[in-house]
Amino acid sequence: MSADTPRRIIVLRHAKADWPNGVDDHERPLADRGRHQAPDAGRWLADSGINPEFVLCSTALRTRETWKLAVHELPKRARKTVYEDRIYEASAGEIIAVLQETPEEYADVVLVGHNPGVLGLTQVLAGDAGDADALDRLRLGGFPTAAVAVLTFDGSWKNVEPGVAKLVSYHTPQD
Repeated sequence: MSADTPRRIIVLRHAKADWPNGVDDHERPLADRGRHQAPDAGRWLADSGINPEFVLCSTALRTRETWKLAVHELPKRARKTVYEDRIYEASAGEIIAVLQETPEEYADVVLVGHNPGVLGLTQVLAGDAGDADALDRLRLGGFPTAAVAVLTFDGSWKNVEPGVAKLVSYHTPQD
């Protein structure tokens, strides 16, 4: 793919997680509500024509469970899924560093992560560029569990940096 290839970053926050006693934060499972939200996010992706090629998913249990439930709603699976420790508790800048390592052969990437990193990432990459309604809803509502933001940019993954993208879609669950 050339350096001006259109790219999409699909940012998915994990679905609603439970807080069982004595369970480390990294190992928190999805709550019942989360088990309903995750497939909804997957259906929204499928209905929007998004079928990612490459997935970067935090290693936390709630993100892995979210992706496992969401992916079953897609017409086909991604060519590659990478479970990445560096996404757990990552800042926007740390997530950008992970995205910059994406192999150039992939045009669409799903990133399954956590707040505040996914909110910060979306805000930093898009700034004020993109769909006005989606930007307003993001500003007003933040990035709730199972929300999905779709950002586009042209160029190499190595050039992912603040302000490079446009926010084209933003979905929040209807629970």
